[in-house]
Amino acid sequence: MDYLPEVFQQFKRRFPGVKESFDALGAAEHEAGPLDEKQRRLVKLGIAVGAESEGAVRSHVRKLLGIGATQEEILHAIVLALTTIGFPATNAALSWAEEVLAEEA
Repeated sequence: MDYLPEVFQQFKRRFPGVKESFDALGAAEHEAGPLDEKQRRLVKLGIAVGAESEGAVRSHVRKLLGIGATQEEILHAIVLALTTIGFPATNAALSWAEEVLAEEA
């Protein structure tokens, strides 16, 4: 689960201090409440789906697989977006997730 897109790696090399601060903020937000790791990651996946962010959907699917989430849990989290964001965006997110799931199988 150490995959990082080249654009992200490049940002990290160019702006290491900003990346370090970003990581610290991410850690703080994850520790700010009572949700367990899987719940937090499923919420983050849902946000990525709603934002129609292909890279974030792929990243969160990888992270969820890395902590033991099942394919069914991941796909269910995405399908829950259907009545809020519509079929085209939900279907796109499903296709991105399914590509990652196929790669990781």
